[in-house]
Amino acid sequence: MSASYEALCLRTTPDKFYIESCGEDCEDALVIDRVSSEILLSGRKDIPTSAETRIICGVMGTIHLVAGMYLVVITDKVKVGDLLGHAVWKAVDFDIISYKKTILHLNDSQTQDNKTFLSMINGVLHTDAFYFATAYDLTHTLQRLANTSPDFQDTSLLERADQRFVWNGHLLREFMSQPELHKFVVPVIHGFISIKSSCINGKKFDWSIISRRSCFRAGVRYYVRGIDVEGHAANFVETEQIVQYGGYKASFVQTRGSIPFFWSQRPNLKYKPKPQISKAGNHVDGLQRHFDSQILLYGRQVVLNLINQKGSEKPLELAFRNLVTSLGTGMVRYVAFDFHKECSRMRWHRLQILVDMVAEAQEEFGFFLVDSDGKVLLSQDGTFRSNCMDCLDRTNVIQSLLARRSLQAQLQRMGVLHSGQKIEEQLDFEKTFKNAWADNADACAKQYAGTGALKTDFTRTGKRTHLGLLMDGWNSMIRYYKNNFSDGFRQDSIDLFLGNYVVDEADSSSPLQEQKDWKFLTLPIIMVVAFSMCIICLLMAGETLTETLAYVLFWGTASVATGGLILFNGRDFVDAPRLVQKEKLD
Repeated sequence: MSASYEALCLRTTPDKFYIESCGEDCEDALVIDRVSSEILLSGRKDIPTSAETRIICGVMGTIHLVAGMYLVVITDKVKVGDLLGHAVWKAVDFDIISYKKTILHLNDSQTQDNKTFLSMINGVLHTDAFYFATAYDLTHTLQRLANTSPDFQDTSLLERADQRFVWNGHLLREFMSQPELHKFVVPVIHGFISIKSSCINGKKFDWSIISRRSCFRAGVRYYVRGIDVEGHAANFVETEQIVQYGGYKASFVQTRGSIPFFWSQRPNLKYKPKPQISKAGNHVDGLQRHFDSQILLYGRQVVLNLINQKGSEKPLELAFRNLVTSLGTGMVRYVAFDFHKECSRMRWHRLQILVDMVAEAQEEFGFFLVDSDGKVLLSQDGTFRSNCMDCLDRTNVIQSLLARRSLQAQLQRMGVLHSGQKIEEQLDFEKTFKNAWADNADACAKQYAGTGALKTDFTRTGKRTHLGLLMDGWNSMIRYYKNNFSDGFRQDSIDLFLGNYVVDEADSSSPLQEQKDWKFLTLPIIMVVAFSMCIICLLMAGETLTETLAYVLFWGTASVATGGLILFNGRDFVDAPRLVQKEKLD
């Protein structure tokens, strides 16, 4: 495999960017013309001695904004650990560098738009967490890598990467057609990685979790639900658990993704907006496309649907069940488990019902195992595809239980665990295991819903606590605020970063300049004034009780009526995306 350079020097002149390896063994340099935007390979000897120099950790790519082209680089990183002998890094700081020396060519409106677009890119870059490796392909599972050809193994990281998980794919579009430039850039994944060294029975082994978040149909909680016409599911995450011991390597893969047909749940100021199943989409075709790709990639599918089987979620469960049945294939099995009903009143032990229900399928699927000589001993023949409404909290709890069961079998097969020993009995490792899966839940939840995950007290301790319930309530309140009043901007940021929206310099009217409806300012002001007057009337009583009650009744009625109007027009008051066509959101 052609590795990327691990450390780079960025040398800047008024006309060009020069990027070279910090090592002495490379004679080449990447040259970016700041005037023509041309990117090419040149010799290090061509770099002017007067160039301003700084060390960078990697090149994310380039992006076009109102002011012109920008170079996006990684300026700081922390080491997560070593995976199969290769360093894995988390990118923690970035810089967005303009090709232009000034922005004097922009008018005031363009300057403001460019500033907003820059804040959007910065917002995405600083959403935990982006990971990369310069000598290992983080986008593929161990099993996929083992089934590749020698020609594939010789390609660069960028050429061989699974494009579903390359979050800077749009930023690297200028580099894709020039293989000689690939060693200067790195494909970056978004999700979560934990690499831990552990010891059981005096035997040291490495244990890792890699969650890869798909960049297809990516977005935030309420604005991206269901699937698109190509069958890509919202919030799709591939999670791989890897174990290394004595030259042996094993992995177990699970996936999560939104309920795979056409539905939406647009925010409207209500705590839990009612899900809407699309009347226009071809649900059977969309579901077929989704599972065709899943079967091709992962083999047989066991769908674990964890949503409620009553209330507003019930129509989704019924539709999903009927659609899977209509596929008429033995490759997809549907299992519904009403998580909230089964585990109500702190009955978390009842999760074992679901684990036992799918135990036979898990035995049939198995796991991937390769020996120290690279010989494949076992393959994973299918995956569990889990989902709840958000594919976050309930989903992560179930995935951690299935992962522990697979890990138990893997460690016994490798000889780390003795016959009859249970992972739960290894207290030090059990703590490591639970915390890593809870951290995985938090990372995926922050990226999609804007807060840490719910129910992580159970994942971390194996018990549901009253403090955990309070924390869930707090996170739910923060989610409510973000989902209604800041997620439109966050969705726009993701669409801009991924290339779903492309800035056009020739377009004089920016979607960012759209004005809010008059109701957006008028009604909240009236409600606040009316409510304030109601409180003042209560505190400063009139001459008679009748007069006081009349004032309180008048202002109280005004505040309630205005509040009702705001809720009735809820969609006009939420922060909606502006950079995509409206029909994409409905």
